[in-house]
Amino acid sequence: MSRDRKGSRSGPEEKRLQGHWLLATMGKTVLRPGGLEMTEALLEHARPLPGETVVEFGPGVGRTARLLLGTSPARYIGVDPNPEGAPALRKVLADFPHVSTRVVTADAKSTGLPDESADVVIGEAMLTMMNPRDKVAIIAEAARILKPGGRYVVHEMGLAPEDIDPDTAAELQKEISRTVKVGARPSTMDQWRALLTEAGFSIRFAHQNPMNLLEPRRVLADEGLLGTARIAKNMIVNPAGRHRMLTMRAVFRKYGEHLCGVGFVATASKG
Repeated sequence: MSRDRKGSRSGPEEKRLQGHWLLATMGKTVLRPGGLEMTEALLEHARPLPGETVVEFGPGVGRTARLLLGTSPARYIGVDPNPEGAPALRKVLADFPHVSTRVVTADAKSTGLPDESADVVIGEAMLTMMNPRDKVAIIAEAARILKPGGRYVVHEMGLAPEDIDPDTAAELQKEISRTVKVGARPSTMDQWRALLTEAGFSIRFAHQNPMNLLEPRRVLADEGLLGTARIAKNMIVNPAGRHRMLTMRAVFRKYGEHLCGVGFVATASKG
């Protein structure tokens, strides 16, 4: 049986796409575990200021980029090794001609950006999908490119409670990874906090939200009436995509008591 370049079996594209790109294909623009509400809360505490330089790891289709560009930074730099979201992101960037913007095709572990060149670095829903070594490398890269006192915004999938049974956590991780077709390694709030502090960051704000990414009320809050209608239409006309979305939602519901969105605003060491 033939396989695509990523090793998945041939068939409808919707069966092969990683979860976040499947959702984007179906019209979902907010792809963050804690929803738009959490992203806005994190940015409120990170306080990007006019004239600053903002770097976003994994900007995807540009929903958070639009929020960041609305703060009138001097420079916005998106760093993403994947080309899938680039067309949508560039449309967002075009709406802010007064801001110097660019998209760097690079891995977040090695951006190629200068030391101490950013005031704010933000990464959402990406560290969860990394192995432990890569998580540490990406956080270290954020520390390297941030100016002293710069802010690192992290928005990821979390586990609860802190003393979650290890067997339950392993089962959850395995089933979610199989469903979204990419390795998912959510961590507890304390585990995420430890990763940041071990890299030299000081936590200035921490937040937790329910993991309701595909629940109707959250979809409406994140996407608005028109966006929700667009997703509903796509689910009608795209049976394979609808099946994947409903399967993902079923798994999220199954482990609902143990899943959450977690977010931090951390300050880079001043040396």
